[in-house]
Amino acid sequence: MKDDPAMNLVLLPGFMTDADLWSDMAERLAQVGPLTHGDLSQDATIPAMAGRVAAAAPARFGLVGFSMGGYVARAVARLVPERVQALVLVATSSRADTQAQARRKAAAIAQIRQQGYRGLSRAAILQSVHPGRTGDTALVSRIRQMGDRLGGPVFLRQAGQARESDGDRLGAIGCPTLVVAAAQDALRSLDEAQELRDGIPGATLTVIDGSGHMLPLEAPHALADAVVPWLRAQTSGASTIGS
Repeated sequence: MKDDPAMNLVLLPGFMTDADLWSDMAERLAQVGPLTHGDLSQDATIPAMAGRVAAAAPARFGLVGFSMGGYVARAVARLVPERVQALVLVATSSRADTQAQARRKAAAIAQIRQQGYRGLSRAAILQSVHPGRTGDTALVSRIRQMGDRLGGPVFLRQAGQARESDGDRLGAIGCPTLVVAAAQDALRSLDEAQELRDGIPGATLTVIDGSGHMLPLEAPHALADAVVPWLRAQTSGASTIGS
């Protein structure tokens, strides 16, 4: 069999983000192989999202999951382990929602049902970026526009789900895994990234300085520098399997 070093990549966005999340990295990621964008907008639970992603994905693929997409990516890796070649988890966690997070989601849902969806709040957007980027109107607008494109029904589905911990199932992930954290992430702590690294057998952790939670938008070049060489190293080993 001819050696083919390419790896199909499935990219999974986070809460109220779409394929534009990856636009600044797409050219670099395509050096690994063809790109597919997983659709997380249609379902109201992580297992349902994972099932949809797996059904639409190539026969074998690598997964790159951001934030909520990281939860989905791990669910996919457990659902079809024989198909997932590598896993990249960006700015994500294995923890369940805290009571405070659950209350904020419930309040936002109640408000939208009463008043309609008016887009992501400025406060929520600013919390998701590095403190030094809060005055970056282009960045803030880009995040807001993703939420506007997805709209109220998607917000209700994604915010309405009960985010459960999968910490007790991390050990079931058998593919090579890279965890990437942002040093100035106000939404996901370094402790959460370390829990993923320690819970997934053989996982490694990279921390990127100078970015808030929105790593693919705030630091796309640094993120690509971390992810692309690692993925290409996995393809060089995986390409000989089954040949």
